[in-house]
Amino acid sequence: MAQKTSYNGRSKEELLKTANDKREELRVLRFGSAGSKNKNVKAVRTLRKDIARVLTAMNAQK
Repeated sequence: MAQKTSYNGRSKEELLKTANDKREELRVLRFGSAGSKNKNVKAVRTLRKDIARVLTAMNAQK
């Protein structure tokens, strides 16, 4: 699912698309499994950290 990747060399459009995709994945994960147990309990945490990494890379380009 989520792996540590370097976002530094990517364009702003790619970073924005990645952030939006990860936010959508997080939304589906949180609301899709609202009543059931999730198999990967760390998935939400890793997605939030990936979103933060993307946003940090975007702010570093400014």
